Amino acid sequence: MKFSMIFEAQIVDTSRKGEYEIMQESVEQAVLGEKVGFDRIWAVEHHCLKWYAHMSAPETFLAYVAGKTERIRIGHGVVCLPFKMNHPVKVAERIGMLDMLTKGRVDFGIGKGGTPQEAGAFQTEMDEIPAQLEESARMIPRMWREEVFEHDSPTMKIPRRPIFPKPYQDPHPPMYLACTREETLNQAGEWGLGALVLGFAGPDDIAQKNRVYRAAVKRRTKESQIPDFPNEHLAALCPAIVLDDEKKARAIGYRGQRYFTEAIRHWYSPGVEMPPPRAEIADMTDEEVLKAEGEALVAYLHEEKITAGTESTGMFNTNHAYGRVEDAIAYVQRLKDAGADEVMFLIQMGTVPQWAALETIKNLGERVIPKFR
Repeated sequence: MKFSMIFEAQIVDTSRKGEYEIMQESVEQAVLGEKVGFDRIWAVEHHCLKWYAHMSAPETFLAYVAGKTERIRIGHGVVCLPFKMNHPVKVAERIGMLDMLTKGRVDFGIGKGGTPQEAGAFQTEMDEIPAQLEESARMIPRMWREEVFEHDSPTMKIPRRPIFPKPYQDPHPPMYLACTREETLNQAGEWGLGALVLGFAGPDDIAQKNRVYRAAVKRRTKESQIPDFPNEHLAALCPAIVLDDEKKARAIGYRGQRYFTEAIRHWYSPGVEMPPPRAEIADMTDEEVLKAEGEALVAYLHEEKITAGTESTGMFNTNHAYGRVEDAIAYVQRLKDAGADEVMFLIQMGTVPQWAALETIKNLGERVIPKFR
């Protein structure tokens, strides 16, 4: 199995001082991850999502981390591929440059960046995004493979040009797709991409998503495949706070997850006015709030006769790797049994203090990961 951590740059204090601190803390966490045995880091790309994710320029963050490390793989998790967010030529150039500078440590994840808040900032209509994602995804490996590239379609015209630098990895870095629904799992499998399964629903949900993904892999054809070599790999998200003090670990984990959930709901609830995330609450525990909010969402969906998957309801599940080392080992084993090839730890949630994040990374690297080597 592979082990990684993912960075959102989620934040409570959105001042410049707060942003400076979260960026520096994230770098410190990534560098420690290499020292204690993590295989990879991932950085998301989001735009204009205050509180939830201030990681708007992951290529800069990843290059900075790469310069402070020697072994750990550097993952874009993911690059948003709508044309106006990231022109495909620029993506090919940036990934090629980073891969050259790191001597082949880059992993290339792709995704939609699909919230109205983000798409609107780049004057992109939501219904344009799926087609642009696939068109860019199919163009970029060709830019790395072909000496001179050209493309002519109704939506994108690129005249004959050499695109460089080519990546250090020949023919190109492994490719992945952000997956939350069966639709994207099917795409990842049929396109020959690894699946970055992002969600809080837990091992049972990962087992179901794994079945969907592996079935899609079997349907892959030469025509459907995007990369030169298919990348069959499922990475499962795993929220984690691992301390010697079980009670404290659970309290910090629940609070971090509640803040994460409230931040994501603020931006991912189209047509519904959701309040900003709260760092502190007075009358309920964080676990009680998550349970109550989850029950309210399920009731609303039932009342409105809306069918929703675990991408909506799973964020209220509190059964994660919060606790002692033994709890984390047992949880990782469940993810492994569910079919995960990689555990992608989510530690940097908005309210998690730096000391707890660093202790968690150290415990995972020194006392959990070795159990699965």
